[in-house]
Amino acid sequence: MIDNKIIKIASNTKFVGLKNQFTHKSSLRNSLCGDFIKVEFIANKSKIKSMRYETESCILCEASASLLANKINKLSLSELKIDLMNIKKIKANRNLNFPLKFKELKLVLNKKTLKRVNCVILPMEALFKAFKIGK
Repeated sequence: MIDNKIIKIASNTKFVGLKNQFTHKSSLRNSLCGDFIKVEFIANKSKIKSMRYETESCILCEASASLLANKINKLSLSELKIDLMNIKKIKANRNLNFPLKFKELKLVLNKKTLKRVNCVILPMEALFKAFKIGK
C-alpha cells in the first residue's frame, strides 16, 4: 500500500503541464514498467531556473518528479549533477543515503519501495538526457 505522504507529494501539481517554453527538454520511458515522463527546463549555463513535467506513470514517479521540480531552481547545475549522480548510485548499490538537499526522497524511496527504484529515478534520468549528462 502507498503511504499517504507519497500521495500528498504526488498531488502537488504546481509544476505539472508543459508550456512549450524551454531551453532543454526530453522524454523517457521506463522499460521495466512503462512509466513515461516528458520534461522541460529553462536554464542558463550555471543554473536551472524552472522545470515542468507531464507523466503517464505510477505515483512514485509522480512524487519524485514533484520533489525534483520543487528543488531544482534552488541549486546550481554543478551541485545538482553531483547530487543526482549520487542518488542514481542507490540503484546500483541499494544504499539509501540521500544528499541532504534531497532528504525528502526518503519518503518516496525507502525499504518498502526500493524494488521500484527505476520509477523514482526516472525524472532524474530525464534531466540527464535533457542536459546530455553522462551516465
